[in-house]
Amino acid sequence: MKVLITGGTGALGKSLKKVFEGAFFPTHSEMDITNANSVNKIILSYKPDALIHTAALVGIRECEENKKKAWLTNVEGTQNIVNALKELNNNCYLIYTSTACVFAGEKEKYYAEDDIPSPKNYYSLTKLCGELVVRQYKNTCIIRTNFVTKEQWKYPKAFVDRFGTYLLSDKVAKGIFDIYKKKETGIIHIVGKKRISMYELALLAGSKNIDKMTLDEYQGPPLTVDMSLSTKRWKKYKIK
Repeated sequence: MKVLITGGTGALGKSLKKVFEGAFFPTHSEMDITNANSVNKIILSYKPDALIHTAALVGIRECEENKKKAWLTNVEGTQNIVNALKELNNNCYLIYTSTACVFAGEKEKYYAEDDIPSPKNYYSLTKLCGELVVRQYKNTCIIRTNFVTKEQWKYPKAFVDRFGTYLLSDKVAKGIFDIYKKKETGIIHIVGKKRISMYELALLAGSKNIDKMTLDEYQGPPLTVDMSLSTKRWKKYKIK
């Protein structure tokens, strides 16, 4: 089976490379998802049997400050992929990676697949719109999750009062592979077994010299305070 995966240089893409051996990871220069012709050229020539779409603009502040780029990448880019798959017309299996941030983030809510999204910032809105786009295509699985890579925390501080059922990217990649093997469709949450703070997550990811901070110290776009997910359709994973 021929598998094409977008976003190969991203945090999740790097982990997917370890579990999807032999998959095709086109570079940005080979396949710019914001360019319909570029997307059509690759998809119609490679003819994938499965496509995992992880490429996205994910910075909350960047999306808020450059809404045009965020919409072009996260929504129109996803639409370009769906359009190309419809033209390919081989029933290619599509996995779209979304985010826990599509929900409002009420404390300890533990959102399940059938809860109603309510995004709090522009990044979350574009990812939710991406979900609506891929639902135009029948053979689709929407995966919501929240993760970081197992490496140095990229910020000097981490929130002690912002929570989620986080995972490391290698566990999310394994979850995606598990779902891919079963060809599940609809919405599935890939979640960790335990609700933890972002500070705890930073420590689990391997950071040592990291300071604590609270949301009272934060200045910027609105944040999803509690990104905790549950699942009615899938198993839960240990963070490590």
